[in-house]
Amino acid sequence: MKLDSYQIDAFTSQIFHGNPACVVPLQHWLDDHTLLQIAKENAVAETAFFVFNADQIHLRWFTPEIEMDLCGHATLATAHAMKTILGYAENTIIFSTLSGDLTVTIADDLYLMDFPSRMPVVAELDPVIQNALSKQPLLTLKSRDYVLVYENEQDIADLSIDRQQFDRINLDPGGVVVTARGDHADFVSRFFTPQASILEDPVTGSAHCSLIPYWSKELNKQTMNALQLSERRGELLCIDKGDRVIVGGNARTYSIGSVWTE
Repeated sequence: MKLDSYQIDAFTSQIFHGNPACVVPLQHWLDDHTLLQIAKENAVAETAFFVFNADQIHLRWFTPEIEMDLCGHATLATAHAMKTILGYAENTIIFSTLSGDLTVTIADDLYLMDFPSRMPVVAELDPVIQNALSKQPLLTLKSRDYVLVYENEQDIADLSIDRQQFDRINLDPGGVVVTARGDHADFVSRFFTPQASILEDPVTGSAHCSLIPYWSKELNKQTMNALQLSERRGELLCIDKGDRVIVGGNARTYSIGSVWTE
């Protein structure tokens, strides 16, 4: 079976930056094993699959290892592919997902995703994670992911992970986000996933479901700009709306091609 496939760089206005995701539209759902095999072969952090059935667009996300409950950059990438490649006429797209209905509003070339808010709470840092960090955080919080707060942007940029130690823990489906106030943005972050083929995620939209409510309260700001300080870097527009957050960004198409399942 031949399937269309689009690789999109999300949370960036430049090719080779942001977070690459593959988007594969389907006429009907394939079995989960095949979806996972396609995601493994794509070898990017996330592959998004969607089925457009009548008035419902069902969206799922797979890493090379597992299905995820929420993925920001692959949602943004899917909206971008639908709008700019597949000719979807509306400027509002509603996806049915494991995290409920997710709405993406398109304004010019900006994609605004309406996601659930996940305010993190104070937690104990697992000793395995603690031993894997080159520098210890000022504060440990947790929602789906661990949220480790540091003193400044340089701490985030300089942080290193002992992967051999880090991979001793399984946070399926979460990870560890490190964050601090930014020098050229309201806040910055990086995101790491133990036991994943890609240790550091370039830009993590879902992590901002926790970062936005936390920094909104700390900075007393509803609208913020954020940077994810991976090698590829990513830029995010962040809006706190109480029980929901808006995670916004740009996207660029890198490639259009096909995949074969047999």
